[in-house]
Amino acid sequence: MSSDLGLPDPAAHAGWADHPPRMGFFTDTSICIGCKACEVACKEWNEVPEDGLSLSGLSYDNTVGLGASTWRHVAFIEQPVAPGDPAAGMRWLMSSDVCKHCTESACLDVCPTGALFRTEFGTVVVQDDVCNGCGYCVPACPFGVIARREEDHQAHKCTLCYDRLGAGLEPACAKACPTKSIQFGPLDELRQQAALRVEDLHAAGQDSARLYLDDPSDGIGGGGAFFLLLDEPEVYGLPPDPVVTTRDLPGMWKHVGIAAAGLVGAAVALGLGKRR
Repeated sequence: MSSDLGLPDPAAHAGWADHPPRMGFFTDTSICIGCKACEVACKEWNEVPEDGLSLSGLSYDNTVGLGASTWRHVAFIEQPVAPGDPAAGMRWLMSSDVCKHCTESACLDVCPTGALFRTEFGTVVVQDDVCNGCGYCVPACPFGVIARREEDHQAHKCTLCYDRLGAGLEPACAKACPTKSIQFGPLDELRQQAALRVEDLHAAGQDSARLYLDDPSDGIGGGGAFFLLLDEPEVYGLPPDPVVTTRDLPGMWKHVGIAAAGLVGAAVALGLGKRR
């Protein structure tokens, strides 16, 4: 099944026959001011343990990256306006990163207990009371988002405030963002808004503006959280061409099945030959 725009419908694929529109995040980094209100709101609402209080040495980035206790991470990138010309000055690129809630989610594919599940909103959530701490999901994520917490050894990541969505509220990070850099809503509508925003920036001379993870034909089927960037993804610490790590599993299992059938057939033939 798909949306009105022909986009994949992961909730329906997960068995939600009657469900609300797929919800997600559009993060417009061009208007992020690096205030970290999203980080604070996320921790407060979700009772995520404190971390990143020590200076990392990476400018104002005290959390460095996403992890079990950092579900929103504001990246600070300082770069020259004109490389090779010190007189041109520097500029800051800021971006609030989060779990991508992939359409094709490798973390879901590898979870042996069902702790990770697809919600009716199309998002991906970890159930703390089901997670056994095996850690299979950690290397499966192409973005390095999900991690295990040392205190409980369980996997944790952004839930897109699943409890708030059920009550008709927007996620805490989007609610707290003073510039609306983090926009929340039906994914179809966000994609349309994002395309118009890129057109506006191009018209204003921001030729480097581009969308990231908005394409349903990319290696993860498009993200439930996608971004407007002002430079290449690598500049923000993001993989340029992410691919769901379990993409080849169906084909691999097919070959395993064929090989197993061949072995069984050979064993049967060998057994019959011995009887004769």
